[in-house]
Amino acid sequence: MNVLFAISLTTGILSGIWGWMAFSFGLLSWAGFLGCTSFFASPNSGSKGLMESLLTNLSGVFWAMVIIESSQLINLEVAGYVVTSIVAFFMCIQAKKQILAYIPGTFIGSCATFAAGGDWQLVVPSLMLGGVFGFLMKTSGEWLSAKTAVKAA
Repeated sequence: MNVLFAISLTTGILSGIWGWMAFSFGLLSWAGFLGCTSFFASPNSGSKGLMESLLTNLSGVFWAMVIIESSQLINLEVAGYVVTSIVAFFMCIQAKKQILAYIPGTFIGSCATFAAGGDWQLVVPSLMLGGVFGFLMKTSGEWLSAKTAVKAA
């Protein structure tokens, strides 16, 4: 079986399972899909890509909360924009640390937190499980492709 078909198949099956799990446990299914997307888009694959994706997503949640909380300290609309500018700088410059070099992962975590109204306690498990599901989707698809290729030979 060709690898794209196999990954598509396992992604389809596991997406349905993720949707059911998110609903059953009160998680944000869309945030889980962002975590999954973050893994799939990571420049690295396997466990390194998963770790990179999860850590940058978590850092994005942190930075979003810094923006949300800091913006509320000063009762001026412009303060939120100034804080956002400063924090966006740190979201990018943290990439000097190799483990935090996946900048889009940081912005995905941040955006998920903003979209959830700052409910980081709900965003974090949704993103993290979504990332694990993304890892499982890809690795199980690669495994299935390799397994069927061996049988076909």
